[in-house]
Amino acid sequence: MPTTPRTVIAATASYVPTRVVPNSDFLERPLLGPDGRPFAKSNREIVAQLEAITGIRERRWVEDDQVTSDIALAAARVALERSGIDPESLDRIIVAHNFGDVAPDNRRSDLVPSLAARVKHGLGIENPWSVAFDVAFGCPGWLQGVLLAHDAIRLGEARRALVVGAETLSRVSDPTDRDGMIYSDGAGATILEARASNGSEPVGILASATRSDARDHARLLWMGESHDRERAGRELFLKMEGRKLYKYACQVVPEVVMRALERAGASLGEVSKILIHQANAKMDEAIVRRVFELAGRDHVPLEEIERLVPMTISWLGNSSVATIPTLLDLLERGEIEGHAIAPGDLLVFASVGAGMNANAMVYRVPPPASPGR
Repeated sequence: MPTTPRTVIAATASYVPTRVVPNSDFLERPLLGPDGRPFAKSNREIVAQLEAITGIRERRWVEDDQVTSDIALAAARVALERSGIDPESLDRIIVAHNFGDVAPDNRRSDLVPSLAARVKHGLGIENPWSVAFDVAFGCPGWLQGVLLAHDAIRLGEARRALVVGAETLSRVSDPTDRDGMIYSDGAGATILEARASNGSEPVGILASATRSDARDHARLLWMGESHDRERAGRELFLKMEGRKLYKYACQVVPEVVMRALERAGASLGEVSKILIHQANAKMDEAIVRRVFELAGRDHVPLEEIERLVPMTISWLGNSSVATIPTLLDLLERGEIEGHAIAPGDLLVFASVGAGMNANAMVYRVPPPASPGR
């Protein structure tokens, strides 16, 4: 009797922009409040406070001649090369983003054709049954794209999928808004494929959970006018209710993680790593502490959390949909000190963002694929 194939991650890649923007770059910028007036605090105090809360020391921005689809394509090419598969064999090409292509001299979203169509075109894929589409789901978009590809594989409609998360938040952040210091650019790509079940222990994607809370929380992240009154009315920038967002994430994400673990029939004690959206170091720590509390453990030492949760936010900032696939790729390549993953490890992926949306996925790392899979 045929068994349902497992969805596994066959290859990863990431594009980390080469332009490094340290916190010191914001010391001389005019930082304004929502009322358009300067803060009572100095920029040095504001920057120091942001670093203490978020953990961000620097971030990466794209060059002026790059847009989101360019870096999505760059990551996709490397992922395909590492996978060794024929690009024409892809059944799905899914690109998660939230703003499309935004040029530095024209801060308007270019969304047609879809970024997935642009990536497919850039890869030179002729196959008309390789379906390309975008996902706009806030920061959890890449993970939701993975789950959409997983659904297609389970239904037998797809065998292989390319899922990319790419964003250039530097193009939509208000240069006068202190929250803009959080945002960065980047892209991460993954190749998913169906693999026959072998052995007694299931591998690949085991379970997931997703929720949307639009009724009360749709406007925690939104597009609004610049704090600079001279620019108001001409452009829109990404804005957020930081404290309310923090509260939402700390309450909701742990519940979503626990639901995914329950559906997988797994316990927190079995988890090797938690790959969480790199939004805010303090917030991520608070989320994980709450996960432990829901699992029946209080007062978990920080060292234990640090061993469980690899972080990149200190040097990469918050690149929205790109944070988790980039984190996964760096882990796969052994580029995060003190962290590694191996076959048999149980991973939890979790994200939260505009919508408000939150999702989580439980994944067991499979053994290496046999030659000629």
